[in-house]
Amino acid sequence: MPETVAAGLPRHIAIIMDGNGRWAQQRYMPRAFGHREGAEGVRRTVAACAELGVPYLTLFAFSSENWKRPVEEVDDLMWLLRSYLLREVNELNRQQVRIGFIGDRSALAPDLVTLITTTEMQTLHNDRLVFTIALNYGGQNDIIAAAQELAREAVAGHILPEDINPESFASKLMTSGLPDPDLIIRTSGEQRLSNFMLWQAAYSELIFIDTLWPDFSRQTLEQAIDMFSRRERRFGAATRSQT
Repeated sequence: MPETVAAGLPRHIAIIMDGNGRWAQQRYMPRAFGHREGAEGVRRTVAACAELGVPYLTLFAFSSENWKRPVEEVDDLMWLLRSYLLREVNELNRQQVRIGFIGDRSALAPDLVTLITTTEMQTLHNDRLVFTIALNYGGQNDIIAAAQELAREAVAGHILPEDINPESFASKLMTSGLPDPDLIIRTSGEQRLSNFMLWQAAYSELIFIDTLWPDFSRQTLEQAIDMFSRRERRFGAATRSQT
């Protein structure tokens, strides 16, 4: 993947897709209708990022807490994912998009896990955009799993506790191999991370927009990128006026 991007463009955009249910309710439709329209938002956003030259895109599709939703809604979301992967793999290949997944697959249906693995393999060599779907993902669980892995290595004598540093810790996270997101966008007006990429978001620029996810367009994305480009990212350093 490109090591550099155009000036003002985030290398990695992560989006918390929110508002499908409210979008449907505003139209007196069932929540499932909103999720279906939300899938169109995914297609638009993937295409826009590929065309704009954003190398990495991660979408928060289903959190580890979303299992608390009604069974019918969860089933519909999983059906939509199956449908998306079956229908879009050729288009992803045409756009040179490589798809990957982060999250705990153990709770997913075996046929879905097989489909996920197959789609990952079918797009493995695409190099225009790395598109990651966070599915059954939770930031706290990600951190705990990394800590447990490092603890096991320390107990086994492979590392010393004092050898653990941010780089070694990040290498055990599910996002290992991906750059941390430069920009995290949340739609629908909510202003929280909701257990998404907690470690990785340490220096991310956060943008919260009122747009409901099914209405998220290329124009909305470009507006968020423009806001990002006008921010001064200091990573703890002094401002330009202080140097």
